[in-house]
Amino acid sequence: MKPPKFMYCDPDSVEEAVALKSRYGHDSLVLAGGQSLMPMLNMRLANPDVLIDINRVAALQQITRDGDVLEVGAGVRQSVLESDPAVAAAVPLLGLAIPFIGHIENRHRGTVGGSIAHADAAAELPCAAVTLDATVVLHGTAGRREVAARDFFEGFMTNCCTPDELVVAVRFPVTPAASGSAFVEHARRQGDFALAASAAVVALDAERRFTSVAVGVAGIAATPVRATVVQDRLIGQAATAENIAAAAAAIGDTVSSADDIHATGAYRKHLAVTVVKRAITAAVENAAAVERNGS
Repeated sequence: MKPPKFMYCDPDSVEEAVALKSRYGHDSLVLAGGQSLMPMLNMRLANPDVLIDINRVAALQQITRDGDVLEVGAGVRQSVLESDPAVAAAVPLLGLAIPFIGHIENRHRGTVGGSIAHADAAAELPCAAVTLDATVVLHGTAGRREVAARDFFEGFMTNCCTPDELVVAVRFPVTPAASGSAFVEHARRQGDFALAASAAVVALDAERRFTSVAVGVAGIAATPVRATVVQDRLIGQAATAENIAAAAAAIGDTVSSADDIHATGAYRKHLAVTVVKRAITAAVENAAAVERNGS
């Protein structure tokens, strides 16, 4: 299949890309990695008059650390984020989540900003961003603005960008050194979209009680879900299998996905509880390993 006809633009600066978005608005789409957009064009699920290719915008391809914040440019390839040791040291959850994105060929082309802007509720990077309290940086004709990841995703494949705005970066808080991170996903096949996935970042005190818990879930609602009901039940509690299982069970009440061709709503509720329980358990184990290694 071939895509519909469109006018192709390839700006080499953020300002030029923003000017194009401002000029063409809703009639334009942005091409980054193209791993989601190109199939949508070929299947006529998207039919823009103008395609704005941002691959030549070097300013969007940088990873920088400023104190306790890791800023990842929207054009950074997912495979770069997956393999960068500095990223793994600063925000371990990213390196754990990204291998679940499609296949390595997809990750060599797919970009961080593209995945975030696409706003697929089953995708790994949006889930990680919500879990980590990341901030999405947008640039439009009015300048730059920052939006908390949990506010950026507004609905099924819908974000809060105005017609003249681009996602230019994602800012991730650096994970405290004593924390443990984990990402667990269940899909029908390797590389398929998740039926349910969960990210977890936890910290424990000397008595193995939870001092902080961040849990995100993908694939169970129209947007990535921050599992505050699970977090609240664990803070101050001992990190036992019984406590984790009891807290994870609460996520079932937040599942809003109905039956579809991939799974029933009831099955997704079961999976949501399972992946949350496994993610928290793995994060606890990773936190203990970090403590044993003295880092």
